[in-house]
Amino acid sequence: MLEIRNLTKIYDDGTVALRDVSFDIPDGEFLVIIGLSGSGKSTLLRCINRLIDPTEGQIIWNGIDIAKLEGQDLRNVRRKIGMVFQQFNLVKRSSVLMNVMAGRLGYAPTWRSITGRFDEADKQRAINAMKRMGITDQANKRADELSGGQQQRVGIARALMQEPEIILADEPVASLDPVLAHSILQHLESLNKDDGMTILCSLHYLDLVQRYSTSVIGLREGRVVYQGNKQQIMRMTDAEFKTIYGEEAERMGGITGEIAEQDITAAGEEIEL
Repeated sequence: MLEIRNLTKIYDDGTVALRDVSFDIPDGEFLVIIGLSGSGKSTLLRCINRLIDPTEGQIIWNGIDIAKLEGQDLRNVRRKIGMVFQQFNLVKRSSVLMNVMAGRLGYAPTWRSITGRFDEADKQRAINAMKRMGITDQANKRADELSGGQQQRVGIARALMQEPEIILADEPVASLDPVLAHSILQHLESLNKDDGMTILCSLHYLDLVQRYSTSVIGLREGRVVYQGNKQQIMRMTDAEFKTIYGEEAERMGGITGEIAEQDITAAGEEIEL
């Protein structure tokens, strides 16, 4: 169980990114976080694994408050929390294999981290991770020679090297076309269903949210304004929609059940959900 309690993040310039956020995530959930750009989705994910330090509040996982951890205790917890980024965050001049192997650095002695030398067991883990993502044949290519979808699969394989219990995916398909978006989310769904891995994923498009989530959190201006399961988000009302996206947001055509991305406008412009 991951418990978020009264989490607040105020940046140095005074921006309040998260405001007293609280919710629970049972093990094995595929939680999707929705909201407009700037609503706090990325900040929330990055606070959970302490890429960003929260200003106040608790992040309790298996009875341990991650927000209070430092040093080796924090590194030990981070090993079990994989991260997948929107822009892939690969070392573009390095091979696919070395990028995947980098996910094991949290387990490696300092001298191996510096020299990039790994033992045979880690190399086999990397091969297994690449095989699962369908990129074994790309192992010796430079990362920047791959397509966006392939690069994101490298990012997921790198996260798998941590042997994580949780994966945080920060808008992992925002830069991909719809076909590739489904491919990446199907890989995450497989980890969720087949491995029992907890997935926390921020997404823009509501059709993807409806397809892959088991539960949903809606953020607006750093606050939780919506919580629901798959069935509830399939039946999202206009009032709930406006609570997340604002009074000016409208769903065209009077649709109150399933919402297609082309049916959503706000102030004359399409909202990416």
